[in-house]
Amino acid sequence: MKTFFTTLALFFALFGMAQQRLYTDPVKIPLLLSGSFAELRSNHFHSGIDIKTQGTTGLPVYAVADGHVSRIVVSPTGYGNALYIDHPNGTTSVYGHLKAFSSEIANYVKEQQYKKHSFRVDLQIPSYLFPVKQDQEIAKSGNSGSSGGPHLHFEIRDTRTEEPLNPLNFGFPVKDDIAPKLFSVLLVPLTDSSHVAYSRKPQSYPVVFYEGKYHLKNNPIIPVWGEIGVAIQTNDYFNDTYNKCGINLLRMSLNNEDQFSFTLNRFSFADTRYLNSHIVYSEYITTKRRYIKTWIDPGNKLPIYTHNGSEGRITANNGQNGKIEIELQDSYGNTSLIDFTIMGKNTVVKPESQEGELFSYNHFNGFQNDSVRLEITAGALYSDFRFDYRTEKASDQFYSHYHFLHNNTVPLHKNATVAIRTDSLPNYLESKVIMAYVNPETGEFSAAGGRYENGWVTTETRNLGVYAVTVDTIPPEITPLSIADNKLTESSRIRFKIKDDLTGIKSIEGLLDGKWALFEYDAKTATITHYFDQERFELGKNHTFKLTITDYRNNNAVYESHFWK
Repeated sequence: MKTFFTTLALFFALFGMAQQRLYTDPVKIPLLLSGSFAELRSNHFHSGIDIKTQGTTGLPVYAVADGHVSRIVVSPTGYGNALYIDHPNGTTSVYGHLKAFSSEIANYVKEQQYKKHSFRVDLQIPSYLFPVKQDQEIAKSGNSGSSGGPHLHFEIRDTRTEEPLNPLNFGFPVKDDIAPKLFSVLLVPLTDSSHVAYSRKPQSYPVVFYEGKYHLKNNPIIPVWGEIGVAIQTNDYFNDTYNKCGINLLRMSLNNEDQFSFTLNRFSFADTRYLNSHIVYSEYITTKRRYIKTWIDPGNKLPIYTHNGSEGRITANNGQNGKIEIELQDSYGNTSLIDFTIMGKNTVVKPESQEGELFSYNHFNGFQNDSVRLEITAGALYSDFRFDYRTEKASDQFYSHYHFLHNNTVPLHKNATVAIRTDSLPNYLESKVIMAYVNPETGEFSAAGGRYENGWVTTETRNLGVYAVTVDTIPPEITPLSIADNKLTESSRIRFKIKDDLTGIKSIEGLLDGKWALFEYDAKTATITHYFDQERFELGKNHTFKLTITDYRNNNAVYESHFWK
């Protein structure tokens, strides 16, 4: 009951905010967006809006309402430098990819980094430490973390649940009178006896726009049979920008009767990976096009859908036409429509191969032989599929065969366990062993973790595909950018390029005169930087310097020098 009243109070608080616009703008420039709320991203929905910063960094960023800083994160990936501010109305605002914090906050963060001997920190902040007022400058905009260019990532969350809410519902002055654009429609057979245009494979149809709505090109009547699903490829756009963004609402009807709909105004981070079931994942893997489904996979637990009991699946009746209509909306109610006609046509079509073990979405599934083991927990699959396995001899750099564990067109919601028995692995390499995820077309591979025990290498993964066992014995690379012949070429800082081609950078340790020195790490540019700090290090003398970079198989690279500063 307490939870109900808390949620009810938040609802009325947010409703009042939307009417009175209690949030001010986080940057004092026209709000042009390069990313929208719930936009489709890799393995997740986008949890906020991306505000353009005029192609530059260093613009002032302001608190959108009174509150206190509750969390500070510094990371070479993700949101990079990020601030979280809790507000009295039960919401939290989030500011990501920052270049710098305000001086008071920056000093506190630096103290914590030196205390923890870590550039990467995630700090929970007492409410009394950094109170803020609305429109108080809290940071400078940037391009830190996994940002693809200068911008401010901005969110509003429900503080209690940490669920992100759609910021565009709260009166921010973003111009948008452009309706979503459709590019194609995909019809998908959903059972072994279904077909679309006499094919068991999904069929795509381009669209054209005229008379105020979209139509399939040439207006075909599409023959179908059995259960089929409809999916659409669409993007939304805002005024004065060309960035591809996401829709907010979709409705699908058959013969004027509602079949399926969803609205995306909030979601849980625990549910965000269900995006891989929200789209036709196999189509995305093979064509890089994201088609949004108008049906629900049985293993998709995303709580945004409404449907008529058929979960959006359409069953064609022999000889009868069906008119399908789909309505799309963005956050500002701009609407696009498309309709087209299908005809039930009961025709015998050669079935797909029934080889391979049937893996069920709601049960534990496994495969095992003398050299490989795969375990998929219940709830890791969104729908049933037939598992395919084969093996091939690998090249000399591997200590196992290639094991083709189906392919990467089937998404996993939870980690699966993969174990492979090694072939002739020397004892001295046991600590260097890794599981490799192999591209079957190019032979290139990436590290997929792994631990060695009793002749087997085991890892947890969310990808099916080709796996094999190899080792990482190569240390990272260090390239100095501001030291040459024991002399500084930059007066205020020391910079290095660092690189590791396989398992990645695990730790960075810089010692200046034997004391730990903070190096800021930008993973995008593979650059680390130390800014000379006269409060922590004595300057005006000759210094000794040692840099150690360690990868995830404990291979070390060491750089040593001395210089005057």
